[in-house]
Amino acid sequence: MGTKKINFIKNYSSILLLLSGIIAGSILGLVFGKDIEIIKPLGDIFLNLLFTAIIPLIFFTITSSIANLEKTEKLGRLFVVMVAVFLGTLLISAIVMIIAVYIFPIHQNIIVSKVPLENIATGNVGDQIAQLLTTNDFYELLSRKSMLALIIFSFLIGFATLQSGEKGNSFKSFLDSGNEVMKQLLNMIMKLAPIGLGAYFAYQVSFYGPQLFGVYAKPLGIYYGACIFYFFVFFSLYAFIAGGKRAFVVFWSNNVTPALTAIGTCSSIATIPANLLAAEKMKIPAHVRNVVIPLGAPLHKDGSSMSSILKITVLFTMFGKDFTEPSTILLALGITVIVSIVEGGIPNGGYIGEVLAITVYGLPMAEALPVAMILGTLVDPIATLLNANGDVISSMMVSRFSEKTKW
Repeated sequence: MGTKKINFIKNYSSILLLLSGIIAGSILGLVFGKDIEIIKPLGDIFLNLLFTAIIPLIFFTITSSIANLEKTEKLGRLFVVMVAVFLGTLLISAIVMIIAVYIFPIHQNIIVSKVPLENIATGNVGDQIAQLLTTNDFYELLSRKSMLALIIFSFLIGFATLQSGEKGNSFKSFLDSGNEVMKQLLNMIMKLAPIGLGAYFAYQVSFYGPQLFGVYAKPLGIYYGACIFYFFVFFSLYAFIAGGKRAFVVFWSNNVTPALTAIGTCSSIATIPANLLAAEKMKIPAHVRNVVIPLGAPLHKDGSSMSSILKITVLFTMFGKDFTEPSTILLALGITVIVSIVEGGIPNGGYIGEVLAITVYGLPMAEALPVAMILGTLVDPIATLLNANGDVISSMMVSRFSEKTKW
């Protein structure tokens, strides 16, 4: 009995410390209110350490994984399965949210709050796509704002290394070594997580808490309820698809730290290290987890898909438009897929998705954008949970379908 207790404490010590830090931070935020902002720099330091480590982590995990593939055909099969899984879960999550807003319709007037608007980049569609996929200088790849461009570049380097054969072995060894060094660095940074996330939670609770009970209460209640339902029911279903009861147990046994990290950081990118560690414990093949999880962070967002539907529904209610027409719903589904691709993986990152939806439906930008921004901020924690955690469960399904992995 004593041995079991020691093993439990050893296996879950990091999780218990993380939970303790988050709970303590939440209590401090409720008790001290805005005065707790004094400890916010502790959370910022932790997040900044994570963000500075993310760029080399992405580069080394993707390049080393592809460089070590035995056959180039394997990469093609992996991509096909990954795209199918990503699109499938995105559309399912959007449909779940559509059903939720039909069952619990939003029939209230939303107050258009006056908030400062960010400068939205303008330009034609071709220019925006070029900026999304590439940069015009190498150093710009080192910014997390160019995450998709960095991922594409990493894939090209990995594939070039693979094609180089024996002449590329030295460079491949460098990539493998860099991957291991970055894993150790991130293990060191994550030891600060209880303090960093605790401070960040304290600030979030003190700053955003009161707004949760205003005019946005009903839309937020519907969204959080639908997300919690999707998280437990559909993620469990996905785990069963990935490998039955054993995969279900493996997923939920190793999912606590990634889930808490996602909620605490509100960043899919900051959750990549926790996701990679969890995927390793789940015995997902290295070449699968090192491709699916980093690529999923900027591209695969079930939570953003659901929030896109919520924002469109609320905006339609505001301006007295009908959301029930089939053409409107199909267009909304298309927008959710695009939003999941173009939105950044950083906290509260970008409002390109909102601008896209408002423009497509012809809504007045000045009145609609502030509402979408506020909703986006308030749903960010649980949206990030689905965005980031969805990458882990997706990697399990990709592993099952492309590698026939059994747990």
